[in-house]
Amino acid sequence: MHIFVIGLNHKTAPVAVRERVAFSLERRQEALSRLLEAPEILEGLLLSTCNRVELYACSHDSTSTTARLRKFFEEFHQLKAPMPDEHLYELWDQQAVRHLFRVASSLDSMVLGEPQILGQLKDAFAAAERCRSVGPVLTRLLHKSFSVAKRVRSETGIACQTLSISYAAVELARKIFGSLENRRVLLIGAGEMSELAARHLLDQRTEGLLVANRTLERALRLAARFGGRAVPYKDFPDYLPQADIVLTSTTADDYILHRSQVEKAIRLRRNRPMFFIDIAVPRNIEPAVNQVDNAYLYDIDDLQKVIDANLRERRKAAARAEDIIDQEIDSFLRWLGNLELTPTIRDLRRHCEAIRRRELDKTFARQPGLGSEERLALEACTEAMIRKILHRPLTLIKERRHDGSNEPYLDALRTLFGLDDRPEDEDFR
Repeated sequence: MHIFVIGLNHKTAPVAVRERVAFSLERRQEALSRLLEAPEILEGLLLSTCNRVELYACSHDSTSTTARLRKFFEEFHQLKAPMPDEHLYELWDQQAVRHLFRVASSLDSMVLGEPQILGQLKDAFAAAERCRSVGPVLTRLLHKSFSVAKRVRSETGIACQTLSISYAAVELARKIFGSLENRRVLLIGAGEMSELAARHLLDQRTEGLLVANRTLERALRLAARFGGRAVPYKDFPDYLPQADIVLTSTTADDYILHRSQVEKAIRLRRNRPMFFIDIAVPRNIEPAVNQVDNAYLYDIDDLQKVIDANLRERRKAAARAEDIIDQEIDSFLRWLGNLELTPTIRDLRRHCEAIRRRELDKTFARQPGLGSEERLALEACTEAMIRKILHRPLTLIKERRHDGSNEPYLDALRTLFGLDDRPEDEDFR
């Protein structure tokens, strides 16, 4: 049995190409059903996300399956021209298994260590199960990929370090305050970055969210979404003493918050610390604020340094994850090798035992005077002969299963001994 994957992702094809071959939720069942109409394809699974489109398949045919999968891509989406080779990757057997394990563990994602792909893969597997397009091989492979991803996350911590600007700000705030529980937050600007930061901050159980924005209506909407309160933009300096954390993200061309204003706020707070996050470009907060005692100011470059450091840690974790994947590939390939090896060994032993049993019965019938000891000796002798005859071929195919090269030997054994077309009790001619 061979495992194949053909696909394209954010590294091999631009979004304009990916969207042409993406499979909508409404058509995925149709796609899987049509995929299995091909006689070569025994099992199939479809993974389609914004960053990748991949077909996984199982087949005994090692020569024409990838061509069949490529043709399926083109025919299903009614492409006028063949898919360019530079956009597609075609992998099989060990490399296909490795690819899936890396995808599940988010080592192949646009954002290293992101958790969404594992959920998308589980959804793809559930859809394939509903369509009954997966059998024992892909079912085992997908479950193995889920356990590999879990092991990578638990043993390497690859997802522990954030790679987003908004969450990096939260990380820095926690370093200053320890717990952010019950800390008050003032957002100046109500754009997308402010919303993301507010979401992360509220996850840390901050309270008393204040929102100031040039457009009051937008401030009201954001405040309502998070259970906060909108304040007039021109009056936001008056609310500084109430805030432990101030985040600015406006489109102003010059500083909107100055050192003198922060000094006044710190005095009114009786020197309790304040944390300022300036994620605007151009910057919203005068850099001299960092010179004020108990005022901690970080701009977008500071946050990027946190992200870069976290990315380095993720890359270290990714190197450890590759070692885990190597171990798990060996485990899966051993199982896959045994899946095809076991029936051939069983059939061959049954075939030889049927011959041995039949010839012994003939001998005993011709020699009715044989005693029980002599009969037992003949039984033992013929059993030993069968074991020695089979030892070499069985050892060879067991050894070859590890690198996937035992298939020709399995085919030869089944052909030479007629295991697929001969009744077990048929004699040699």
